Amino acid sequence: MNLRTSSRKTFLFLFSAVAFLFAGPGAFAQHHGGGTASPSPSRAADILDSMPHAKRVGHVSLSPDGTSVAYFADRKLTIAPVAGGSPKVIAIEGDLPLRDVAWSADNKHIAFIADVAGDAPAAQIWTAAPDGSAAVKHAELKGYVESPRFSPDGSKLAILFIEGIPRIAGPLQPMTPLAGVIDEKVYEQGIATIDLSNNRLTQVTPPDMYVYEYEWTPDGRSWAAIAAHGAGDANWYIARIYRIDAASGEMHEIYKPKLQIADARVSPDGKTIAFIEGLMSDEGSTGGEIFLVPITGGAAHNVTPDIQSSPSALAWTANDRITFAENVDGSSGFGSVDLQTGKVQTLWTGEEAAGPTGTAWISNPALSSGKIVTAIVRQSARTPSEVWAGEIGKWNQITHLNDGVEPVWGEMKKVHWMNGSMRIEGWLLLPRDFDENKKYPLIVNVHGGPSAACMSRWDERGMGSESAMGYFALCPNPRGSYGQGEKFTQANVKDFGGGDFRDIMAGVDAISKQYPIDTKRLGIRGHSYGGYMTMWAETQTNRFAAAVAGAGLSDWVSYYGLNDIDQWMIPFFGASVYDDPAVYAKSDPMHFVKAVKTPTLILVGDRDGEVPMEQSVEWWHALETLHVPVRLVVYPDEGHAIMKPADARDYTERSLEWFEAWFAKAEP
Repeated sequence: MNLRTSSRKTFLFLFSAVAFLFAGPGAFAQHHGGGTASPSPSRAADILDSMPHAKRVGHVSLSPDGTSVAYFADRKLTIAPVAGGSPKVIAIEGDLPLRDVAWSADNKHIAFIADVAGDAPAAQIWTAAPDGSAAVKHAELKGYVESPRFSPDGSKLAILFIEGIPRIAGPLQPMTPLAGVIDEKVYEQGIATIDLSNNRLTQVTPPDMYVYEYEWTPDGRSWAAIAAHGAGDANWYIARIYRIDAASGEMHEIYKPKLQIADARVSPDGKTIAFIEGLMSDEGSTGGEIFLVPITGGAAHNVTPDIQSSPSALAWTANDRITFAENVDGSSGFGSVDLQTGKVQTLWTGEEAAGPTGTAWISNPALSSGKIVTAIVRQSARTPSEVWAGEIGKWNQITHLNDGVEPVWGEMKKVHWMNGSMRIEGWLLLPRDFDENKKYPLIVNVHGGPSAACMSRWDERGMGSESAMGYFALCPNPRGSYGQGEKFTQANVKDFGGGDFRDIMAGVDAISKQYPIDTKRLGIRGHSYGGYMTMWAETQTNRFAAAVAGAGLSDWVSYYGLNDIDQWMIPFFGASVYDDPAVYAKSDPMHFVKAVKTPTLILVGDRDGEVPMEQSVEWWHALETLHVPVRLVVYPDEGHAIMKPADARDYTERSLEWFEAWFAKAEP
């Protein structure tokens, strides 16, 4: 599925059950069926109140010379020396939320965006010197703005801009309700430039193109871009690579991919574009193989064929070398490929979530030391997020935002198991105060995507809260996930709910043999693809004592006609539901709904465009009709991602209470 732009990366089928969902009271809830929630204050509420609250790190960007790193935290933009020393804080008037920082090629200026409060998106464009001196406002624009990029000579600033859009674009956001005659206006995201000498704004790209990401060529005369005709939400899946004239906006198609593409980067000599192509379910959730194509057009060449990992971001570190971040068997990694010999080399791996979160994450390769410097955010289930920078694998810790913040959950372990000849990986979080002489419930957390992966992350609202409740929490990476190469990611094509479901259940069996798990108290939960898999699982087995389906997909036929991003389905199913209904029917929960016995909590936003609310209503109606204990909770004015803090708290609290109530009924 889709997101919408290059630097504002949030995923459609969210890659953790609730890792990105934060919920609370004030939501309109419809309650049906048995298993009522615990009266307030509940044990789940007490657990959530006891959770640590780590500070979050926003966009991170390394200076081209590799000496300084810029990052957002606590609503502040900070510039810190990589080698250590006193950081500088960039201040602007109004205490506005800041995002999307970028460096000029000469390291002397940074650009960033400030969001202006209001009913519709509006933003200010600022530049500043990294020494902390006064920032300069260059524009205040009505519409959505992101991805500032200095021209190579520093005279202009390019941005992605959607003028006049009434809401933040993207399928994760709340959709505008339909009313009246439906003839929806298409808001295109184009490249605009600001002349920094006079602050004149110029819309450059044509109005019928939606640009998702772009990069200046070294000569400053053009951009390499990923773009598509039509609306942004759905058409990212069929986007192509273009070369765009920076003066006229004329677009020249360079490459039409077979699958999805991301992270297009121009070589230092300006002759070649490198990009990642693979089966991707969301913009921003990137994985695949690395390809090259001449900037003048021509055949693309795969330089990492059959790589047994999933590259997720790349940078040129010489005209003949690309360095990339990757998911390696559920862990983070960095690698490189020599374009002359084709040799792929692993530079570092770690059992944590660590990766680039912004532009220029690899410095200019012409450093006097000759070393490749990166700026990353590192986190794990044991350690909250901090900024690190330096040579790959030898980073210095830049921030200490979360010193003293400790987890209140159990130990995280990477686990493996076999399903036939397929080796599957996942992450298991042990219960807090684990005692091997006791038996504990297990909750399976199915990540979103399916093109995504569970990793060892600091998770206060998802698996962390389950562990604190005294449960095992398993997040499997079944076929269709990232981490084991493109063939593994494509292994669930035309097979949703087949091999991926069997991989998950094989993991439940394997973990139950290794750890003291009470198999009468099994639960399953997930959001988006994870919500679909939860609905599907309860049609295939009665082994789960309780289920929580967030934004789940229950009926492929109605879903195809209702969702905002229908282009995502073609690569996964080979055809539309109208052209090949049979391939969808075999994976359709509604076809098998009469087998469901599992008590189910259903959670959804009423303005969800990716997996519309009606899918949850259908499932609730079917289960209620079949007298299956069920509860439907609808969050008003929420989209696919539940973003309001109160709603997010409620989402998590209700989920924990649901499992607790039904696990109690399943006890001997």
